[in-house]
Amino acid sequence: MLVAEDQAYETHTLIITQILWLISEGKVSRGVNKEGVNYCNNLINELLAKGLEPFVTTFHRDLPQALEDEYDSFLYPNIVNDFQDYAELCFKEFGDRVKHWIALNEPWTFSKYRYADGISPPARCSTWKNLSCTDGDSGLNQLLAHAAADNVYNTKYQ
Repeated sequence: MLVAEDQAYETHTLIITQILWLISEGKVSRGVNKEGVNYCNNLINELLAKGLEPFVTTFHRDLPQALEDEYDSFLYPNIVNDFQDYAELCFKEFGDRVKHWIALNEPWTFSKYRYADGISPPARCSTWKNLSCTDGDSGLNQLLAHAAADNVYNTKYQ
């Protein structure tokens, strides 16, 4: 694994862009992808060895298909507990070396483009699909998921 040794930066943002790296079936209770955990561990260790401090983003617009099918992504609040379990897995596996966490990348943009405007798939709540949901449903559930992850971190890992 190659990590830049250019010391122009003192930090590096690691985006676990695909929850699939860690939980391929969408839920921690369905099993953890040890290869994904090992990959992230190796990358974090390499960053630290190069003197770079990792900042980890746990969600960047991509969910396992199982969660898309079950919850229509963030449209239903049931996803909050699964996201909390996933975040806790990240804190448990990487928290001894990662001190800076970003739960969700740009939740407003995710909700607006994916649900309201139809710019990003699946455009579920866009006016041209005329479904009984709003981008606000997704935004609210993302905020609840963020709060749940924050609560776990503050009570168990900080």
